[in-house]
This record gives sequence, structure tokens and C-alpha cells, in this order.
Amino acid sequence: MLFKQQALLRQKLFVLGSLAIGSLLYLVARVGSLDRLQPLCSIDGRFGPHSQDEIPLRALQFKRGLLHEFRKGNATKEQIRLHNLVQQLPKAIIIGVRKGGTRALLEMLNLHPSVVKASQEIHFFDNDENYAKGIEWYRKKMPFSYPHQITIEKSPAYFITEEVPERIYKMNSSIKLLIIVREPTTRAISDYTQVLEGKERKNKTYYKFEKLAIDPNTCEVNTKYKAVRTSIYTKHLERWLKYFPIEQFHIVDGDRLITEPLPELQLVEKFLNLPPRISQYNLYFNATRGFYCLRFNIVFNKCLAGSKGRIHPEVDTSVITKLRKFFHPFNQKFYQITGRTFNWP
Repeated sequence: MLFKQQALLRQKLFVLGSLAIGSLLYLVARVGSLDRLQPLCSIDGRFGPHSQDEIPLRALQFKRGLLHEFRKGNATKEQIRLHNLVQQLPKAIIIGVRKGGTRALLEMLNLHPSVVKASQEIHFFDNDENYAKGIEWYRKKMPFSYPHQITIEKSPAYFITEEVPERIYKMNSSIKLLIIVREPTTRAISDYTQVLEGKERKNKTYYKFEKLAIDPNTCEVNTKYKAVRTSIYTKHLERWLKYFPIEQFHIVDGDRLITEPLPELQLVEKFLNLPPRISQYNLYFNATRGFYCLRFNIVFNKCLAGSKGRIHPEVDTSVITKLRKFFHPFNQKFYQITGRTFNWP
């Protein structure tokens, strides 16, 4: 009797073990074949029709996983085709200004599910060698995206380079252009600080800001100094207005983007005709870093590089006063042209 019970038990265990192994082998085979399976419906079909007022949220896993693999060049042509992904020319460009907050603006806009950013500055329109490679070369530098998404790139040198407005106009005369500005004197000092840090890393000496910003012969503001010239926003904008109407520009307050980013981002969403998706949840103040960081979901967040928020060197107050007085009439004209007023001294 005992022998029969033991035999029956062994038989049951054998059957259960066989079923478990069979199920495991099926799952392995199933997972291995997923990439080869045709989807039951297209990506567009699963998300439904897209309209300007109702654009679906991207799956976070897809955005941070599959798209990342595509950007690294690890995707096959078949995968790209199945997911209906394309490399699109940008429908909006952050054209400047240097040290105005272009990287912060780009990263924050990337929180929006309908925005896909170029990860690096392309320097297509301001670099003659790159521009000579043609528009198809430029397009292939863009990230993969869904057709309904907006691709955005940023190259701050575009704003001050004379050839750029005409070149961008020839590509797309209706493109939307984003300019992010800061108080001109602060921006000039920030520009200087970045160059100074680069010199120090190479153990090179560099002039003090005061010596560069003020002409020693005339004791007036040195307009030949690039950091000063870049801060004369209206001069550069007037060149752009020869090709684009003011309605195609949106001015972002770079100072406010640092202290109160959400209202500025909501204005950009409206300008780009995007549904409001970025919320206060996506932005949190990091007391250690001293500025806002980005929250994509409960487990994924991101802060800008440590090079952001550099401490500026002390600058002689008389030089700051002279610079602010110099920039004042240009600022007033900038307010008139853009229709946006800033609390700049």
C-alpha cells in the first residue's frame, strides 16, 4: 500500500514538473518571437487619431527605452518601420541666446509628450561646412519621433550669425522660433564666466571682465567684445525680422525660467499649439543644486549638468552701472518690437 502511494506521488510530481517545464519553454519561445511578430494594429491605430487639440501621451517606457536605442543607432530598419518612426526636420528651433538658458528650456520642453529634442547642438545653419552637407544631412541628425510629434533643436549661435535667418527661411518660412533672454549685463557676465572656466581648466590666464567690457582708450563700453554684442538683443532681432514676422517668434524670460519655470513653459506650450501637459509635478526645486530639476515620473528625474549655475566673479559696480546704462535704450526698443517688457534695470 505504501509503495503504491509513493509511486502515485512520484507520478503526480513528474506530470507537474513536465507542465512547468513546458510552460517555461513556451514563454521563452514566445518572448523570443515578439520582435518578429507583426503588430495587431499600427501605432496610430492604437492611440487613435491625432489632432492639434488632443495629442496622446507617450508611453514612458517607450520614450526612455526604445527611442534611446534608436538614437544610439541600435535599431533595425524593420523596427523603425513597425513603430512608424521618422526623423523629421524641426518645426521649432531655439535660436538663442547664448547663456540665456537654452539648454534648460530644451530639457524642460522635452517633458512634454509631443516634443522630441535633438540631444546635441547641430550647428547646421551657422557652420558653413555643415551647411554645405545639405538639408538631408541635417534631417538625419534629428532624433526618431512619431509623425505627430514636434522635433526641436537648439543652437544659440544661430541668433547672432548673419547668414542664419535666410538659411532657416529657405528651409521653412513658417517655422516657429524661440529666443530666451536674460538681463543683458548678467548674461554678459555669465558668458565671460563660462569662457573663464574653460581657460582655468587649461591653466591659462585670462583678462578680468572689466578690462574686456570697457575700452581702456575711451573708457566706454567695448562693443567689439562678443559678450557685450550678444546682449544687444534688438540689433540681432532686427536682422531676423527681415525674413520672419514677429508672430513667429516667442520670447522666453530666462531669469524667470530659473526662479518660476512653469508659467514660462505654459506660454511656450501655447505658442507651439501644444495641449497643456507640463505641470508643477514635473518640476521640483533642488536645494543642493540651487535650481529646478525635472521629474518625468515617480522613479525618473533629471537635473541639468553641474556646469549650470556657475558662480559669477565679482565685478566692479561702476562697470555694471555703465553697462546697464548702455543697454537701456536697446532694451526699450526690444520691448517695443516684441511686445514683452522685462524688469531689467
